Amino acid sequence: MRRLQLFSLVTITALACGTAVAAPGKDAPKPSQPAAPGKDAPKPSQPAAPSKDAPKPLPPAARPNGEMEFEPENAASTPPSKTLERAIKLYDKKDFFSASIELKKVLDGESGDDVRNKQRAEFFMGKTLYQMGFYAGSLAYFDRIVHVGAGHTYHAATLKWLGALSRVLPETSGILAKIGSYDIAALSDPALASVHDELVFLLGRHYYARGGDGDFDKAVSLFKQVSRNSAFFIKAKFFEGVTYVRKLEGKPAVDAFKEILIIGEQRPAQYRADDIDTYRELAQLQMARVFYSTQQFDTSIKYFEKLDQNTVDWTESLFEASWAYFMKTLNSKALGNIHTLNAPYFENQFFPESLLLKSVIYFKYCLYDQSEEAIADFNDKYSPLTKNLNDLVAKYEDNADFYEYVKKVKAAKAGLDPVTQRLVMSVLDDKTLLKTFAWVDELNHELEMLQKTDKAWQTTQVAAEVLQELTVQQSVAAADAGKVARDRVHRLARELGAMARDGSKIKFEILEAKGNRLSAQAAGSRVSADHKEEPIIVDDEHFQWKFDGEYWKDELGYYRFKIRSRCPKR
Repeated sequence: MRRLQLFSLVTITALACGTAVAAPGKDAPKPSQPAAPGKDAPKPSQPAAPSKDAPKPLPPAARPNGEMEFEPENAASTPPSKTLERAIKLYDKKDFFSASIELKKVLDGESGDDVRNKQRAEFFMGKTLYQMGFYAGSLAYFDRIVHVGAGHTYHAATLKWLGALSRVLPETSGILAKIGSYDIAALSDPALASVHDELVFLLGRHYYARGGDGDFDKAVSLFKQVSRNSAFFIKAKFFEGVTYVRKLEGKPAVDAFKEILIIGEQRPAQYRADDIDTYRELAQLQMARVFYSTQQFDTSIKYFEKLDQNTVDWTESLFEASWAYFMKTLNSKALGNIHTLNAPYFENQFFPESLLLKSVIYFKYCLYDQSEEAIADFNDKYSPLTKNLNDLVAKYEDNADFYEYVKKVKAAKAGLDPVTQRLVMSVLDDKTLLKTFAWVDELNHELEMLQKTDKAWQTTQVAAEVLQELTVQQSVAAADAGKVARDRVHRLARELGAMARDGSKIKFEILEAKGNRLSAQAAGSRVSADHKEEPIIVDDEHFQWKFDGEYWKDELGYYRFKIRSRCPKR
């Protein structure tokens, strides 16, 4: 049967036809980028992993300011022991290794200090380990304070330090849950004024992630409290929007996203340039999805097309826009987008559902051979991959062993064939999984760092305690990471299996329709002469030529198909 003619519309303006860049891989670093709703929980601001050398002075963004050193009004009423006094003086002199040794003596009861002074030592131990770069160890000490609650003298003071830890630890460390244990009223403490907006944002993130009854309302309320002058405002506004999306409230979600777009145009100085770019792009994508969900397809398409080719989510927007074009019966463009997604530039990205959409489009035009061919393409490509994924999931029963295997996959040393390797890697780039792996990496880093510390300090009780804490946490985190990785790969295998079943249903419909067409032809029906090709409109900034089988970067996203229905008309 005659193949449909494929054309490319390419802009001739200098701006749009400048140096083209292939869509960035999913491994490209993204600053402070939350995940898109409907996929994974949004991601918090993540600084780079600390160096594996000896601890260095913290950058201003991560270093607690002097206001963190305040003493609570209900601090110890009895004099501290000489040991505790010496520990605090060593801390003030930034001799953190020596300070940790003295603090450990206090905590072990060797100094004779009372309960409140021991609580003070516990608080200072958390701070000391933080300053030494043992963030997981620091979190463990502050967690003890959190569990005691308001009965701990330094419970309120710990909140600031949890905020500081949130900048250097992934949320899979449990940091948000610890911040979330505080009452909202605690944020009104004047001592927290300098970090109020950050803590309000983090507490909102906690309620968003928890997602229980009333949690979304609490999250929205907190996000709205972040000051417009704060660097966290643009992040809070985005999370406000995605919270409304999860509440199925489209209008306030769009209003929140529009504020971000206005910021993107005005680019106020109080926001980081990369934050503006990141959240503007995410807001555009979310607005497109909101309008699609409310069946405002024209508006949805407008926002999908606002995403630039160089953005990480561009290919995702192309695929989702294909559905909007399909709903508008603009299938020339829908098929063109699907053609772009199959370009060799995107071999590390997979859109199996696009082949099913392609089949459905052809089916609606009674182009049954092409529809059947799309199903065959899906089965040829994804049936063996589905088997490979299931085999991979069954390879190791123990989650920790599976984590070690996944590390080999990430290092391309697992012996997988190239296509399976790329498919699995597309799953391992799942945002939640990356954060889970980041926690294991942080624990591994701190274990390595401990081995590089002063040999004398390594023989102390505090070093032994830190080593034990890190070792246990690393073991648990590795097993958790293995489980999440297994679940992601297994989920993809299940999704591909479900799509294969959908493909079988489409195949059945095709066979049935072919039989009906034969019956119609026997009854004297024919293809109507008034079926017209969908028009391809070329404006003054574009021109048209036939696709010759070779992809060009500046053509991506501009392909159109000439398509005409062959459905019989009685």
